[in-house]
Amino acid sequence: MALPPSGSLNQGTVLLRVETNWFNFYIRGKPFHPTVESLQLHREGQGVNAHLLVSALGSSVTVEKASVFDPETGELAEWQPGEWRNPLFYETQAYQVVVEKKEDLALTFHHENVHLRQAVEPLGQMILAGELNFQNEVGLTELQLRLHGEPIFQIQLEIFPAKMDYQNDYRQILHDVNQQIYNLSFDFLRKTYHMTGLRETGSQSLTEFFTILQVVFGQLVQAVERIQASPHASMRVENRVVEAARVRKAGRETAAYLTKRPHLLVEDKKQGFISMNGRMYTPRHALEARRQVDYNTQENRFVRWVLVRVSKKLSELKTRLTQGGRMQDPLLAKRIQGMQGQLQRLLGLDFLQVGEMRQLTVTLVLQMAPGYREVHRHYLMLMKGLSVQSDLFKLSMKDVAQLYEYWCFLKIHELLRRKYELVSQDLVRVNRTGLFVTLDRTQKAKMSYRNPVSGEVFSLYYNALPPRDHSKTLGQKPDNVLTLKKNDSPVEYKYIFDAKYRMNPAVEGTPYYNIYKSPGPVEDDINTMHRYRDAIVYAEGSGHELEREYERSMFGAYVLFPYGDEEKFREHKFYRSIGLVNVGAFPFLPNATSLMEAFLDEIILDSPEKAYERSIRPRGTKDYYRNKLEGKNVVVGSMRSGPVQLEAALKHGFYHLPLKNLTEQKILTQLEYVALYQSIKGFGKNGEVGVHWYGRISDWKVVRRREITEIPYRPGTADDLYVKLAVEEWKRMERPVMPGGRGIHTLLLTSKYMLDRAVEIAELKLESEADLAQWREKRRQGSVKVVLDHQEVDLARQVLGVEVR
Repeated sequence: MALPPSGSLNQGTVLLRVETNWFNFYIRGKPFHPTVESLQLHREGQGVNAHLLVSALGSSVTVEKASVFDPETGELAEWQPGEWRNPLFYETQAYQVVVEKKEDLALTFHHENVHLRQAVEPLGQMILAGELNFQNEVGLTELQLRLHGEPIFQIQLEIFPAKMDYQNDYRQILHDVNQQIYNLSFDFLRKTYHMTGLRETGSQSLTEFFTILQVVFGQLVQAVERIQASPHASMRVENRVVEAARVRKAGRETAAYLTKRPHLLVEDKKQGFISMNGRMYTPRHALEARRQVDYNTQENRFVRWVLVRVSKKLSELKTRLTQGGRMQDPLLAKRIQGMQGQLQRLLGLDFLQVGEMRQLTVTLVLQMAPGYREVHRHYLMLMKGLSVQSDLFKLSMKDVAQLYEYWCFLKIHELLRRKYELVSQDLVRVNRTGLFVTLDRTQKAKMSYRNPVSGEVFSLYYNALPPRDHSKTLGQKPDNVLTLKKNDSPVEYKYIFDAKYRMNPAVEGTPYYNIYKSPGPVEDDINTMHRYRDAIVYAEGSGHELEREYERSMFGAYVLFPYGDEEKFREHKFYRSIGLVNVGAFPFLPNATSLMEAFLDEIILDSPEKAYERSIRPRGTKDYYRNKLEGKNVVVGSMRSGPVQLEAALKHGFYHLPLKNLTEQKILTQLEYVALYQSIKGFGKNGEVGVHWYGRISDWKVVRRREITEIPYRPGTADDLYVKLAVEEWKRMERPVMPGGRGIHTLLLTSKYMLDRAVEIAELKLESEADLAQWREKRRQGSVKVVLDHQEVDLARQVLGVEVR
């Protein structure tokens, strides 16, 4: 019989045809995917083969012939069981399924996805037909035909991703997600693993156990092999009664033994060495103590118990998955068999030939000894139980878009965790039934880190906005938000990294190619980043919303999309736009993380000023802040009279200085603050030196020196003109400005901005924008030293440079 010659069922190429004695099974569709072809994915040279399994499940059904489309010849070629073929089936592409019955049978189509199951329906009495689109689900999928509810025929296909390489990207993403979740879970238990009393949870399923075991099994085997090199042992003393001549070494045990058994003594006047009642005796038999190495320790019994428990669990899993005398998934059967073989090999090691473990007591060996501590930790992970919301570990057949979203968050965490200390996280939690990993689209997560150099704490949010951030129009929910709290700044700098499993392959001749020339993110996703940045605001203050002040809180927004050629993307418009408007995109795959990592380092090390300058500001802001920062509104004055002058200034609320020291007298109208410099010469090496006091100037006037009566004047200066600055209130600096080996000869003019941030006096000399920028950036790396051309800061003419100490 042949397929209908016309209509929608006749469109596309026959990719798979299976002939049986009861029906013929066809799958039609495009043998290629345009994005896959554009990006040159899944090629033969990359070692990619597609899995295919055709099997009859009922005894009455016989597979007569199976044929698969060959891309090289463009025709169907006969397929034999066990053969691997080129990829033919891809995500987000439609395929037509047609079942042509040879007899009038009540066949139904079945798939675990209810939408796909309902897509194939009867078309008359002799045909089942419908269109399948696997959307973003990749990996192995099973198509079944059932008769009266019982499966009689099954085809297992492998669905390939269209936007990333299957071997190098997709499988690595799966591994990364599982490994990161394992690491986080173990890190959570690390502080409590030495506590006894943890028991195997009754709610843990075999599937959960096996998915965790796949992550830790290799490490468990390595740990046991490491123990084999130096197993823990005790010395066992074995006492035997032997002839006296054969005893090599006699100890206290032998003397005690003979004391209770005098009949073993024989009188020997010549060679006797035991004196009793004036007679000399030698023993006929004596007790010999031999020390032997004994591996039957509690720790080794525990290791054996863990391996036996794992082996029993695997046997139980294999039994449950076996139907009709054989497992439905041969790959899973082979994996379980391989694990059991490894376990049996380990159980045969000499040091594990020990007795049964009756009670677990966590000893120092289990806590600290190499190999033993790893086995104990893996035991906690396996036996404590891991209840995973959203089936996070079960990702062999998963929505790859959701998987990519998970991976982006966990990969950002990994990049940060490499260099910064993880302070807290709420992704992994524990209750009385086990660990819970809460990572899905209905849950929120927050990871907090500390920069070991600067001490700054910053946070990474998943599926949530930071507190007090929201939108007053439509709800905005980006995937990942990084919030940075800088020292010397009350503002949090926030950046959005939104995972988008979408890309435009820039096929030659398309509008996207004509504009951008290379693959990149979808334009709508870039527009979404603009919307995120502008729509999410921070509410300052409290009270009625009309009375509160709203500020745009996001400093940048970026798309993370699946593309592997980072060097090529450097020239893309949406990468260059990051440096221009702080909105753009990063290619992000397991082998393409360098651009993202470099950018994370850059924004974390940014000074508050540079972080602010990255954002787009209203026109005129630059001139406004340049005038504000460059204005010299603080005079830092020396005190020639030392402690006497300091006491008078603090007591009477003033500071005086010769008018001639002000080279530009008009500066008096700009001064807002005065600060007091306590020199090493005037206040002593062990005294309080540097700038410790400052105050706001309430008034000033020019007077003769003799009119300043609060402190005596030197002879000959009574008629000199002085400036007397009245201070509202003297305040102590939160962090004093230290001399750093330099001083102030008379006075130094600076800005309040620099006074609040300087660590040493020489930093107050920084004036040019270039010197300030250099100083800000190098301070993020540690303490700095400003090099001047004079020992006295106010007499220096130029800044020679800024060095990191």
